[in-house]
Amino acid sequence: MSAASCLLTEDQFLCSICLDVFTDPVTTPCGHNFCKACISEHWDVDVPSQCPNCNKVFNIKPELQVNTFISEMAAQFRQSAQQKASSSSSEQQVVKPGEVPCDACTGTRLKALKSCLVCLVCLVCLVCLVCLASYCETHLEPDLKNAGFKRHQLIDPEENLEDGMCVKHSKLMELFCELGKTEAEIQQMIQKRRLKIQEMNGSVELSKEGADREIADGVQVFTALKESVERSQAELMDTIKEKQRETEEQAEGFIKELEQEVSELKKRSSEVEQLSRSEDQLHLLQSFTSLNAAPPTKNWTEVRVRPPSYEGTVRRAVTQLEETLRKQMKKLLSEVELKRVQQSEVELKRVQQSEVEVTLDPDTAQPKLILSDDGKQVKHGDVKKNLPDNPERFDYCACVLAKQSFSSGRFYYEVQVKGKTEWDLGVVRESINRKGKIILSPQKGYWTIWLRNENEYSACADPPVLLSLKSQPEKVGVFVDYEEGLVSFYDVDAAALIYSFTGCCFKEKLYPYFGPSLNEGGKNSAPLIISPVNHTE
Repeated sequence: MSAASCLLTEDQFLCSICLDVFTDPVTTPCGHNFCKACISEHWDVDVPSQCPNCNKVFNIKPELQVNTFISEMAAQFRQSAQQKASSSSSEQQVVKPGEVPCDACTGTRLKALKSCLVCLVCLVCLVCLVCLASYCETHLEPDLKNAGFKRHQLIDPEENLEDGMCVKHSKLMELFCELGKTEAEIQQMIQKRRLKIQEMNGSVELSKEGADREIADGVQVFTALKESVERSQAELMDTIKEKQRETEEQAEGFIKELEQEVSELKKRSSEVEQLSRSEDQLHLLQSFTSLNAAPPTKNWTEVRVRPPSYEGTVRRAVTQLEETLRKQMKKLLSEVELKRVQQSEVELKRVQQSEVEVTLDPDTAQPKLILSDDGKQVKHGDVKKNLPDNPERFDYCACVLAKQSFSSGRFYYEVQVKGKTEWDLGVVRESINRKGKIILSPQKGYWTIWLRNENEYSACADPPVLLSLKSQPEKVGVFVDYEEGLVSFYDVDAAALIYSFTGCCFKEKLYPYFGPSLNEGGKNSAPLIISPVNHTE
């Protein structure tokens, strides 16, 4: 047996599961050998009744018995390896202080030649686990001949390899724990930027709609003003041309009269010339007397055709045009504003059709908040009530959620804010942080607007958007289209849109959110009131 064992290598006595020399070897029906404990644990934990080597599946779990022949061979091989190790240990260096010892030595520990890092993947946390063992030359040599060991990474011997222990899973790890964390952070950053892209696209679309409306209104106004200018220009041209026509007619009359007189004078000149040639003195005297009796010609000395004066004509036309445009602009702008109000009223009536019942949830209210019995009003008080600090409750910020949640479709409700100097309103996702200070932003799960310092309105976006409102709302309408990713706020009395969050990505339940803010010594003591919707025709 000793001679035979010399022809065998350690590969033939290694269990393919634990990669160590067989302990109580058993043989499966398919002919493969394993440690009894290894194959039993494998079938109990991983894949029942399947060979780890050839993946053959056994319909009935085999009854495994220890293969005594292989067990004896493995024992002799182990003994031979130990004898070899003992004989060579004298030739190897015993570990000294500061050197890395061999982890496989059981007696006198020899100096490690190499440390091993084999990469295995933890299926729980998806991190890389390592072998983290150091070997002397005796224990390293048979491992190098093992095909499975060739996957191991050998490095110069190092101490304290166990510093890479995974705290969560009590397993050793390498850089992949960091990589997993980094990957999660990267994915979170990608998601945030995708949401920001959606938000920006929504803002661009909203801006485009507003631009289209403004262009249409501008075209209407300026077309009307252009027509007025062209009409005034035409009237000015007609006035000037009429004056020119009158001047031309006057000159034509004078010229015609002058030409008639010239004709008569030519005729008289011809008669005079004929008389001057006559030898009949009596006839000459008679004709001369008739010539002297002719009526005298008109005196044209003071007659003038004076060009009309155009001074001040253009100025007067422009002044008149300015007055006309001023009146027309006022009329047109009033019509545009009326149209916008009508459009806003139509839009508000449309979203009001999605009215839902909303009541406050006392289990979420910050302990200083005072809720009405009907769950429709909330304000801030000075006394902190002794309430259970359940996970749903806000413990620091003065806010409360509704009992109702929404995970699809559209919903709308109205809140009276009259008399308040500060407030927050909007919707939040179910998983928001409710403890300590909170940040109102879509990235944190809050889609809200607020009032601060009596007249400073902002949309709590990232970054915040200052809102310029024509009037202070006394009642605010909140509208949400879950699938569209839209959250809009309306001044109900003015039927005007205050602000819209667009391109939102909702994946959780949404809850109406109410923040009455601190009462500021009574200055902001008015409650937020959930009001019924007034559906007016």
